[in-house]
Amino acid sequence: MSKKRISILGSTGSIGRSTLEVIRQFPGRFEVEALGAGYNAALLANQIAEFRPKTVSMIDRQTAGELHRLLKEGGIPAPEVLFGPEGFVKVAAHPDADVLVSAMVGAAGLVPTLAAIEAGKDIALANKETLVVAGEIVMRLAAEKNIRILPVDSEHSAIFQALQGNHREALDRILLTASGGPFFRLSREELKAMGPEAALRHPNWSMGKKITIDSATLMNKGLEVIEARWLFGVELERISVHIHPESIVHSMVEYVDGSVIAQMGIPDMKIPIAYALAFPERLPVSGPRLDLFRLQNLSFFPPDTEKFPCLRLAYEACRRGSTMPAVLNAANEIAVNAFLNKNIGFTDIPDVIQKVMHAHRPAPDLSLESILDADGWARSKASEIVSSDGGKP
Repeated sequence: MSKKRISILGSTGSIGRSTLEVIRQFPGRFEVEALGAGYNAALLANQIAEFRPKTVSMIDRQTAGELHRLLKEGGIPAPEVLFGPEGFVKVAAHPDADVLVSAMVGAAGLVPTLAAIEAGKDIALANKETLVVAGEIVMRLAAEKNIRILPVDSEHSAIFQALQGNHREALDRILLTASGGPFFRLSREELKAMGPEAALRHPNWSMGKKITIDSATLMNKGLEVIEARWLFGVELERISVHIHPESIVHSMVEYVDGSVIAQMGIPDMKIPIAYALAFPERLPVSGPRLDLFRLQNLSFFPPDTEKFPCLRLAYEACRRGSTMPAVLNAANEIAVNAFLNKNIGFTDIPDVIQKVMHAHRPAPDLSLESILDADGWARSKASEIVSSDGGKP
């Protein structure tokens, strides 16, 4: 069996590191062709030493220079070193790669992912923002190019797995589960006092900072609703969210006959990553197993969109369509960054997003250009709101 050749965008992030753990477990199955990273030159240098990619790219020229220095000092043979958006596009569309693991944080992953689709690469998609901001365009291009979009998010992987072997027209509803994050049981008054340190202490998952804050606000689940709408071609009204604090049931699908199929497992991202990389096969990933019979309880609760309005805002953006989801996402990225830098409070995050959405007029014609324009406008508007009043009404 020939090795499957992999490119990874976001190799030094949580998903990227887990992807390399899977590849490390199965060296006879996978080979790393290209890696893209942000600012962590030291970790990327270590990854280069171990996996010997042909091409790498970093966020900017200065960080690429730091990588060159580290490689030279470590006596590590240097691959082709690129930087910036153009470098990420070359990593994504690397001519020797079969699959791109798209795991960059935020809307920055959109253009490289589109380039990979144009180049004929299958996509293992962990960057949900790609479908949030441009789902219609991405899925249409993938269909035209006969490219598979294989979900890596645990929830979308669960849905994907539960759909296997069944006719898509028999699907009635998608039931997305959410951990609820660290603040699920707090009151709105208590939420006002929560800072970044508390918000970053997720009870179940080990993730990057941005996605961990999104989990705390439930924006992550809102983005996943929009992603599911495009990934599975399901109307928004047929996608519901259910808080499931144990994070054992990763999501469910309900069929027209009333049957509900769930995918369950321990909270470990290596499982959906391995499924996406090896699909349609399953790999014997090492690690603890779910002992369902020892569990004391599996609980489910409705989300409180008054306490966590980001979920409501995501549904609203998806209903309005056009460039509004891109604006939602961009405003959220700015607000989350401001919260992490302690420039606004936790409950100010949805206030900033709502103000930006209310000021936006969706583009009459959806295109990549209109999406990128809306993204840039929303970032500027959100930054202005944060600077002027901290997002407060």
